[in-house]
Amino acid sequence: MADMTENAITGVWPCLRYRDAPAALDFLTGVLGFIQAARYGEGDRIDHAEIRWPAGGGVMLGSEKPGDDMVPVAVGTVYLVVPGEPEITALYERVQAAGARIVRPLERPDYGGAEFALADPEGVVWSVGIYAGE
Repeated sequence: MADMTENAITGVWPCLRYRDAPAALDFLTGVLGFIQAARYGEGDRIDHAEIRWPAGGGVMLGSEKPGDDMVPVAVGTVYLVVPGEPEITALYERVQAAGARIVRPLERPDYGGAEFALADPEGVVWSVGIYAGE
């Protein structure tokens, strides 16, 4: 068996299913700023889509399918890392202008950093911050 790290894309890639995947894809690319890398399916059905986060990593998504055993939508939170203060402020303003539901307003905690959270049109929570881990 080949080494799984050979030619691998690094990072964690959440896989999400949506009732209206085309609308979710439009929201994630148009409002949050993901870059669409792939989209397969016909009409209003997305069998597989891949979107890349500009700072690294990405998300795979598709339409819900009857009998599919994937975890239902709106479970958990996805955390997005942005490079710095100007980027998080600009993204927060773009999210507000789009009328997205803000779950937690932009905060700058005493311990440093900046963060906010929003819900996409189907209720998946996207937490955004400048903390990239230690």
